[in-house]
Amino acid sequence: MSTGRAAREAEIRRWRRYLADEQAEASVYRDLAGRRSGEERDILLALAEAEGRHEAHWRDLLGDDVGAPRKGALRTRMLGFLARRFGSVFVLALAQRAESGSPYGADADATDAMAADERIHEEVVRGLAARGRQRLSGSFRAAVFGVNDGLVSNLALVLGVGAAGMPAATILFTGVAGLLAGALSMAAGEFVSVRSQRELLEASSPSPSNTSDLGHLDLGANELTLVYRARGMSPEKAEIHAREVLRTITIATGPVDMDAPASEPVDEHETVGTAVGAALSSFCFFASGAVLPLLPYLFGLSGATAMIGAAVLVGLALLATGAIVGLLSGGPPLRRALRQLGIGLGAAAVTYALGLIVGG
Repeated sequence: MSTGRAAREAEIRRWRRYLADEQAEASVYRDLAGRRSGEERDILLALAEAEGRHEAHWRDLLGDDVGAPRKGALRTRMLGFLARRFGSVFVLALAQRAESGSPYGADADATDAMAADERIHEEVVRGLAARGRQRLSGSFRAAVFGVNDGLVSNLALVLGVGAAGMPAATILFTGVAGLLAGALSMAAGEFVSVRSQRELLEASSPSPSNTSDLGHLDLGANELTLVYRARGMSPEKAEIHAREVLRTITIATGPVDMDAPASEPVDEHETVGTAVGAALSSFCFFASGAVLPLLPYLFGLSGATAMIGAAVLVGLALLATGAIVGLLSGGPPLRRALRQLGIGLGAAAVTYALGLIVGG
């Protein structure tokens, strides 16, 4: 086979792969759009339409060589599977990473507009994923970090006591006590933290009852400017806005909106979640993580076998939680998973070493 023919066939294979990937990506965005409404649905459909334009480009280049329909990359097909069944922020986070890995910037057969599209798509998907991450704040944050704390702390406790030579029954009792103590402590701490943050936000919000005093203000002194200056406006802007508010009193009846913000309003529920929800999530997920190191002992294992089994179970769970955190933060899931594994097993190794010293 001549060099020119081989190069042509490699080129056709590459274009066909791009075509299949564009079709699969457009399908992912349409599937995601089907599980959403309003603005998010429109944005996702617009992304699917853009992928359709890219698909048309590769079809034009291929012409009669377009061939039979092909499957997209495994990662893109997996995204489609998840999008059809879940449509969650995890799919958007994965799609964000897929867009960031587009080869069009280094491919002469892709137009500059297509390469720019893919870079912009990454930012669009990042924005949509950020909305989902915000909705998952509060209780979900407490859940993810609660299970991680349960895994690490109880594995460290079990390995430390086990290395000291304690009987299996004592190790199991110690682990159960650690589970309950840690879960209750996490729940109480999360409840106080979220409740305090919500009370702080409420204390910072304007008082609606004060709007009734607007009609009695001294128009010359105009102390209303102090309100807006306290909220972050410059003296000049506060003066202008205060005069506009007071002017409305002379031309309208009923309550006047004194709550014009100097910044965007805050949705307290999405910002901090609910105290009870966060506390329950912390308790349940800490407990679910802390019970894993106890499973080998609950099934009758003891000694080194039980400790190795506990370490393996917790290691797998740490990989999973690390990957989830990586997805939610937009970082590389594998790297975050390995980092989580290293930190967790490192902490457990320290207590194991201390147990050996004490037991020896």
